[in-house]
Amino acid sequence: MIGFEINGSAIELDVDPDMPLLWAIRDAAGLTGTKYGCGAALCGACTVHVDGRAVRSCLLPVSSVAGKSVTTIEGVSGGTAAAVKQAWLELEVVQCGYCQSGQIMSAVELLERNPSPDDAQIDSAMRGNICRCATYARIRDAIRLASRSLSGRSEA
Repeated sequence: MIGFEINGSAIELDVDPDMPLLWAIRDAAGLTGTKYGCGAALCGACTVHVDGRAVRSCLLPVSSVAGKSVTTIEGVSGGTAAAVKQAWLELEVVQCGYCQSGQIMSAVELLERNPSPDDAQIDSAMRGNICRCATYARIRDAIRLASRSLSGRSEA
């Protein structure tokens, strides 16, 4: 049994300790918002937070999160998450949507660490989150909008 917190609730899973966290989340915990993309931790679709840090869950053994706090797209909350989600909606970031849970999780972590990032910092933080629909400009704009919302600024 591997015990950890997921989206604020304690959970114990009877799974192989080497099972990737992604599959423990999706198959054992039944939370399907986190997506499988490449299986090599290169595309970002599987991004979740472990103790507040964005990590790729497709290669991370579930045993490595024992006793830690995992947050998925279903559980990400708070002011920063709300600002990011609202900005995503306002700017209609989503096209096909497949990568967006990972994009949002990375954006939330960025703004939690740096509420006023410049474009270079946004690009650096979002590097490794691939969008097959190429909505990168809308993603950057949404992060800027969320940043302004969090700081109370209305202009860029």
